[in-house]
Amino acid sequence: MSLATELRARLLEKADRARAPAMQAYMKSAMPYMGVASADLRRTSKAVFAGLEYANADGWRTDILAIWRGAHYREEYYAALELAGMRYARPFQRMDALPMYREMIESGGWWDIIDAIAPHRLWDILEAERDAMRETMLLWAQDDNMWVRRSAILCQLHAKAKMDINLLYACIEPSITSKEFFLRKAIGWVLRQYARTDADEVRHYVAANEDRLSPLSKREAMKHLK
Repeated sequence: MSLATELRARLLEKADRARAPAMQAYMKSAMPYMGVASADLRRTSKAVFAGLEYANADGWRTDILAIWRGAHYREEYYAALELAGMRYARPFQRMDALPMYREMIESGGWWDIIDAIAPHRLWDILEAERDAMRETMLLWAQDDNMWVRRSAILCQLHAKAKMDINLLYACIEPSITSKEFFLRKAIGWVLRQYARTDADEVRHYVAANEDRLSPLSKREAMKHLK
C-alpha cells in the first residue's frame, strides 16, 4: 500500500460525513471534504508519517506530490502540508523545494493553502537561502497569478525583527492599488503583524501611501495602533 493510499484510508476512519458538506461550503471548495476535524487530521498525519526516513529531499518531495496530485478530498491537501512541515524536513526547505510549493499554491488556489505555505515554508527557504529566494519573491510579487502574489507578500508574515523591510515593500508595491480582496487583505495583515515589532515604521508607511493603499489594507495595518 502506498503512503498516499494508507493516509487516505486512515483519514477516512476519522471522517464524519455529516460534517463534510458544511466544511466544503464554508471553504467554498470545489473539492469535497471527508469531514475530518483539524485535530484528528494532525494526529493521523503525524502517526502515518512518524516512521518515515528520507535520505534526501527527492523522496520527501515525491511523497508530498503523490499525496497532493492524487487527492480526492481537501483533507489530503492538508495532510500533504503536514508532511511538508514535519520537523525532520527542515533541511529540505531549500530553493529546490520551491517548484513543488508553487504547484501547490497554484493548484490549491485558495487562502487556506497559501496561508499554510507562504508564512512558514517560504519563510524557511528565505532564511536558508536569502539572496536567491529574495530574487524569486520579487518576481512572484509581479506574477499574473493572484495567489503567487499573495504568497510573496506573506512570506515574511512572522519575520518580526528579521524583517527585510525593503523586500516587504517591494513585494507589496505591484499589488498596492489592486482591487483583489485577498491581495488587499494580505497587505494589511503583514503590516499589522510587523507593527507589533516596529509600529512607527508601519505608521510612516501607511501615511506615505495614504492615497494608494485600499481602505481594507489601511484598516488592517492600523488595527492595533492609535
